[in-house]
Amino acid sequence: MAGTKPTWKPRCARRWIAAALIVLCALQGGCVYRRMTIRSDPPGALVLLDGREVGYTPYTGDFIYYGTREITLVKDGYETRTVLQPFRPPFYQILPLEFFADNLLPFQVTNRHDYLFPLERQQVAPVEHLLDRAEGLRTETQLGY
Repeated sequence: MAGTKPTWKPRCARRWIAAALIVLCALQGGCVYRRMTIRSDPPGALVLLDGREVGYTPYTGDFIYYGTREITLVKDGYETRTVLQPFRPPFYQILPLEFFADNLLPFQVTNRHDYLFPLERQQVAPVEHLLDRAEGLRTETQLGY
């Protein structure tokens, strides 16, 4: 028996354990959910998120990536409002903690971002002011400006 090779190799066992951990991590799935809620005062404004219509306020939806998003709110009788809103990650979503929060947490974490945007009433210009402005633009085009 002294001349036979052992069938159990410590290096082989480490490889199997590493492979098993990788498979478990892949099957675990993410445990962090990211949700945003956009509200307006008054409610019922059309929400455009990065130029795409997504719904009306109050709007709640999921997102994947953090960063700055362009939010546009449109409502009849109110000024259109466009905001560059940063979505900052919490501490557990910054590398290297992000890997553990997304893959290895045994419970669900929901990261919520809630924003309220007041809308201003649209100002109606007097007709005389509009006619004066139109006449000024006509004069400028005739002069070649």
